[in-house]
Amino acid sequence: MKDDKTSSKLCMPGQAQNTQPKDESSKSKSADPFDLVRLRLSQDFVSAAGVKKALTTVPVRKPSKEWFIRTHPDPAYRISSCVIELKEDNEIYLVDPSLWEDLISESTFGPRALITSVNRQGVIFLWSIRLPGADGRLDDWNRSALELSDLAAEKWVRVQSNRSLGAYEVFEATGDWQEPKWDLPPFQELLRIAFKESFIDTASHPVLRKLRGEA
Repeated sequence: MKDDKTSSKLCMPGQAQNTQPKDESSKSKSADPFDLVRLRLSQDFVSAAGVKKALTTVPVRKPSKEWFIRTHPDPAYRISSCVIELKEDNEIYLVDPSLWEDLISESTFGPRALITSVNRQGVIFLWSIRLPGADGRLDDWNRSALELSDLAAEKWVRVQSNRSLGAYEVFEATGDWQEPKWDLPPFQELLRIAFKESFIDTASHPVLRKLRGEA
């Protein structure tokens, strides 16, 4: 009788009849951890996370012929200064004003406009354009480049050389493209980044020694 009571007590209504763990195979499978939709980085992830990309390199160059570009509309983001341009080495060096007078007769030395620019891929660069020399003369190539740099402050343009014309010509974008996001440090810092390894401030600089035939 004792056994019957115990058995009856164990089988009373309302109490769990099966205390064994459920079979894992009966559970619905979880989401695939390698689901591409879940893993793909969203375009606004960086901004949403509050992370800002560090600007560590600023090329000094002409825009590539396939680029659509804009130039910064603020005059504070451009400067007229003097550089030494070594075309064979594809190098441009910013020159300290204390050396300008001594270099006036150097053929690789001259005034340039350095204009903050950006392409559609978000690459920031300084567009270097030759300015009139002491004689006030300027060829059509650089005159047209200066004119196009002003137009690029308002519109997305592509700059391409036309040898038959002897100047640059411009192609305006027909798409409804957004304005560039000029999230930049001060222009002085851009110059520092662009010329961190290319600033000539002494007469003994290796580039000047090379031009004098001393190295």
